[in-house]
Amino acid sequence: MSAEWPSIADLLVPGGPGEVALLGAPMEAGSVTPGRCDLAPEAVRKALKRISSYDVETREVLTAPVADLGDVPVTGLSPADGFAPIRDAVGGAAATHGLTLLIGGNNAVTRPAAHGLGVPLAQVGLITLDAHFDMRDTNDGPLNGNPVRCLLEDGLDGSNLVQIGLAPFANTVKMHLDVLEAGGTVYTAADVRTRGIARLIETALGQLDHCERIIVDFDIDVIDRGQFPGAPGARPGGMHVTDFFTAARLLAAEPKVRLVDLTEFDPSLDPSDLSALTAGRWVAEILAGYKMRSAA
Repeated sequence: MSAEWPSIADLLVPGGPGEVALLGAPMEAGSVTPGRCDLAPEAVRKALKRISSYDVETREVLTAPVADLGDVPVTGLSPADGFAPIRDAVGGAAATHGLTLLIGGNNAVTRPAAHGLGVPLAQVGLITLDAHFDMRDTNDGPLNGNPVRCLLEDGLDGSNLVQIGLAPFANTVKMHLDVLEAGGTVYTAADVRTRGIARLIETALGQLDHCERIIVDFDIDVIDRGQFPGAPGARPGGMHVTDFFTAARLLAAEPKVRLVDLTEFDPSLDPSDLSALTAGRWVAEILAGYKMRSAA
């Protein structure tokens, strides 16, 4: 650890120990829009060297070690072929750590991650922060555009689904109606602006109080594209990045949240360091939120 600049990267311990685990899943195959989301785990780890462990706003210092479990070997694998390796890696991490951070890769990693939580899907709650419903049909198998539909077909109860940040002109009527008919709850990007992200997170967690464990899918294309150019699906008018950070901290503070994933970050789309630093800050916010559990 640098005495002059203690960073989040200094907290990473290869193989452990740590109550929190970091796991990469560099999956890119099966993306609706081809790209290089497989580069994200490496880019995030590199960015953490520039993220301080001190929060000047709360005057708290993050000191707890984080077990860096490396990357699941799924580069080049289809979502179907990568399902078991991700499920099993998440299963091992979730069984021995209070919270697992899964860095994708594309959004196809969310489905096997949910299966790796160690309880039946009927007892799993799913919160998505995403510009999209991820409800494309499954005729061609699992893709990054249909993990939510896949999970509903796998047995996730629709009442266990809360989706936040849906963008206008980025989805279809059928996707929206299918989520509502399944019993899911939908909050749009406009809802975030008018009702406030903290209130929506509180409501979402209340709705999932009956679930034993919760997974949160942070599809980073929910952020306004002007603030996060490194996501192929991001749109103008998306969630403000500060709301994204607030959501990360609040959700990580909830003990039932056992896994959070960060998906759809394509470092090749952003020649600057803006997107990588945003993803790195997300890790810091998650760790700060987890620290709030012990304080509570």
